[in-house]
Amino acid sequence: MGVIAWAVLGLLAGAIAEALLPGRDPGGCVGTTLIGIAGAFVGGRLSARFLDRPVQRGFFDAATWGSAIVGALVPLIGHRLLFGGSRD
Repeated sequence: MGVIAWAVLGLLAGAIAEALLPGRDPGGCVGTTLIGIAGAFVGGRLSARFLDRPVQRGFFDAATWGSAIVGALVPLIGHRLLFGGSRD
């Protein structure tokens, strides 16, 4: 997958992560989007490295989506813990 596909996947993964963790984020919509994109990149790379799931398998691979969503959830939780997001 190319960089643009990962960016789109990151946007969607960030939105899904936000839906799984509702509440106010300290960074707002832009911050959550950037966290989602970064998390998708990192999650995809870690999945390829440690789970032997190459990122070239395609945009609609379930493992790619799962790793991108988990990759977006982890920094979102960390961001909320560090910068004090509240659950509304």
